[in-house]
Amino acid sequence: MHYLIGDLQGCCDAFDRLLATLDFSPSRDRLHLLGDLVNRGPASLQVLERLAEFGGSAGYLLGNHDLHLLAVAAGVRRPHRRDTLAAILEHPRREHWLDWLRQGRLADQAEGWLLVHAGVVPQWSAERTLALAAEVETMLRSPALAEFLPQMYGNAPERWDDALTGIARQRCIVNVLTRIRFCQADGTLDFDSKDGADTAPPGFLPWFEHAARATAGQPVAFGHWSTLGLINRPDLLSLDTGCVWGGALTAVRVDGGRREVAQVRCEQAQAPG
Repeated sequence: MHYLIGDLQGCCDAFDRLLATLDFSPSRDRLHLLGDLVNRGPASLQVLERLAEFGGSAGYLLGNHDLHLLAVAAGVRRPHRRDTLAAILEHPRREHWLDWLRQGRLADQAEGWLLVHAGVVPQWSAERTLALAAEVETMLRSPALAEFLPQMYGNAPERWDDALTGIARQRCIVNVLTRIRFCQADGTLDFDSKDGADTAPPGFLPWFEHAARATAGQPVAFGHWSTLGLINRPDLLSLDTGCVWGGALTAVRVDGGRREVAQVRCEQAQAPG
């Protein structure tokens, strides 16, 4: 059985309870984590340890909080006051866990679903999304990461262009896959709005509401946008249901033509920020 799971953000207790609810067996089942494995919750290291135990039975995407961990570890980003990454950063096997994290994907496929952390611009098909994600995945696992991390943050370019090259191209791919919420039809991104789908700035829509997007009709699952809550449409799953903010941790079974939703409440509640 294949399960898609929303943002964990260091909530290992809720993760363990969700796995018990699913009666998960690594010899039989496959997990697909949609990114933001770590940060803000109390047990980021334990989340990594748990996933590593499952080996090939647990695939994972990298979200913006996971990339933040890599940037903080490299000394190019200051920790946020709400970060809960110390157990990883101070661990004797710190480099092991950072290297393990770097093996994650930025986009994946499972049972006919395109999996991304945040979303895609209207111009990208599923095939294009996977190819562009692979460009950055290769860089993240190479020595070139040291050059990229100091330049990873920033809102430019704000619109995708196939002619982009170098750091600007990589930054734009990362921004789309790990930060997108609202965009214009030409792919211009909005980086400020974080509330629900009905709060789009003028001229913008939630990325998944653009009717002419190249992924229209392609089942897409994503996390990242906790203020949306659970969206469960035939070809769209939004699975960040705000576990770390006192909401729920959500899993959806997607294999064999079946759609089953499982949720556990999260006892760890932080104020957003």
